[in-house]
Amino acid sequence: MVKHVTSEQLEQVIAKGTPVVCDFWASWCGPCRMLAPVFEEVSAKYEGQVEFVKVNVDEEESASIKYGISSIPCVLMFNGGALVARHVGFVPAPTLDSFVKNNL
Repeated sequence: MVKHVTSEQLEQVIAKGTPVVCDFWASWCGPCRMLAPVFEEVSAKYEGQVEFVKVNVDEEESASIKYGISSIPCVLMFNGGALVARHVGFVPAPTLDSFVKNNL
Protein backbone atom coordinates (compact mmCIF):
# COMPACT_ATOMS: atom_id res chain seq x y z
CA MET A 1 0.00 0.00 0.00
CA VAL A 2 1.29 3.41 -1.00
CA LYS A 3 1.48 6.10 1.71
CA HIS A 4 1.52 9.84 1.14
CA VAL A 5 4.25 11.30 3.34
CA THR A 6 5.69 14.64 4.36
CA SER A 7 9.36 15.55 3.94
CA GLU A 8 9.97 14.69 7.60
CA GLN A 9 8.15 11.34 7.34
CA LEU A 10 10.16 10.49 4.22
CA GLU A 11 13.40 10.93 6.15
CA GLN A 12 12.06 8.69 8.94
CA VAL A 13 11.11 5.95 6.46
CA ILE A 14 14.50 6.14 4.71
CA ALA A 15 16.33 6.02 8.07
CA LYS A 16 14.83 2.59 8.82
CA GLY A 17 17.23 1.20 6.20
CA THR A 18 14.66 -0.97 4.45
CA PRO A 19 14.13 -0.46 0.70
CA VAL A 20 11.96 2.58 -0.09
CA VAL A 21 10.55 3.68 -3.45
CA CYS A 22 9.39 7.30 -3.47
CA ASP A 23 7.31 8.96 -6.17
CA PHE A 24 7.67 12.75 -6.28
CA TRP A 25 4.51 14.03 -7.95
CA ALA A 26 1.95 16.87 -8.25
CA SER A 27 -1.81 16.82 -8.84
CA TRP A 28 -1.52 19.06 -11.96
CA CYS A 29 1.03 16.75 -13.64
CA GLY A 30 -0.48 14.50 -16.34
CA PRO A 31 2.33 11.93 -16.41
CA CYS A 32 2.17 11.81 -12.58
CA ARG A 33 -1.52 10.90 -12.76
CA MET A 34 -0.69 8.22 -15.36
CA LEU A 35 2.01 6.77 -13.10
CA ALA A 36 -0.23 6.60 -9.98
CA PRO A 37 -2.05 3.33 -10.85
CA VAL A 38 1.22 1.77 -12.08
CA PHE A 39 2.91 2.72 -8.79
CA GLU A 40 0.02 1.14 -6.84
CA GLU A 41 0.15 -2.03 -8.95
CA VAL A 42 3.89 -2.54 -8.50
CA SER A 43 3.72 -1.69 -4.79
CA ALA A 44 1.29 -4.58 -4.26
CA LYS A 45 3.86 -7.00 -5.68
CA TYR A 46 6.50 -5.91 -3.15
CA GLU A 47 4.24 -5.59 -0.10
CA GLY A 48 6.18 -6.49 3.02
CA GLN A 49 9.55 -6.16 1.22
CA VAL A 50 9.67 -2.57 -0.04
CA GLU A 51 7.94 0.55 1.27
CA PHE A 52 6.28 2.66 -1.45
CA VAL A 53 5.61 6.32 -0.62
CA LYS A 54 4.55 9.46 -2.47
CA VAL A 55 5.65 13.05 -1.86
CA ASN A 56 3.64 15.96 -3.28
CA VAL A 57 6.25 18.44 -4.57
CA ASP A 58 3.86 21.39 -4.17
CA GLU A 59 3.37 20.65 -0.47
CA GLU A 60 6.81 19.31 0.48
CA GLU A 61 9.39 21.66 -0.96
CA SER A 62 12.21 20.68 1.42
CA ALA A 63 12.31 17.04 0.22
CA SER A 64 12.18 18.19 -3.39
CA ILE A 65 15.14 20.51 -2.84
CA LYS A 66 17.12 17.95 -0.83
CA TYR A 67 16.86 15.32 -3.57
CA GLY A 68 17.22 17.71 -6.53
CA ILE A 69 13.79 17.11 -8.00
CA SER A 70 13.50 19.32 -11.09
CA SER A 71 11.15 17.20 -13.25
CA ILE A 72 8.22 15.02 -12.24
CA PRO A 73 7.20 12.32 -11.91
CA CYS A 74 10.53 11.39 -10.36
CA VAL A 75 10.89 8.02 -8.68
CA LEU A 76 13.76 7.57 -6.24
CA MET A 77 14.82 4.30 -4.66
CA PHE A 78 16.60 4.12 -1.34
CA ASN A 79 18.21 1.04 0.17
CA GLY A 80 20.16 0.85 3.42
CA GLY A 81 19.32 4.51 4.05
CA ALA A 82 21.03 5.68 0.84
CA LEU A 83 19.75 6.85 -2.54
CA VAL A 84 20.54 4.05 -5.00
CA ALA A 85 18.55 4.92 -8.14
CA ARG A 86 16.47 7.63 -9.84
CA HIS A 87 14.06 7.62 -12.78
CA VAL A 88 12.29 10.62 -14.27
CA GLY A 89 9.08 10.37 -16.28
CA PHE A 90 6.24 7.91 -16.78
CA VAL A 91 7.07 4.21 -17.07
CA PRO A 92 4.80 1.19 -17.61
CA ALA A 93 4.47 -1.40 -14.83
CA PRO A 94 7.05 -3.89 -16.21
CA THR A 95 9.67 -1.11 -16.37
CA LEU A 96 8.93 0.12 -12.83
CA ASP A 97 9.02 -3.48 -11.61
CA SER A 98 12.47 -3.97 -13.19
CA PHE A 99 13.66 -0.69 -11.69
CA VAL A 100 12.71 -1.88 -8.21
CA LYS A 101 14.01 -5.44 -8.67
CA ASN A 102 17.36 -4.27 -10.08
CA ASN A 103 17.96 -1.96 -7.11
CA LEU A 104 17.05 -4.26 -4.23
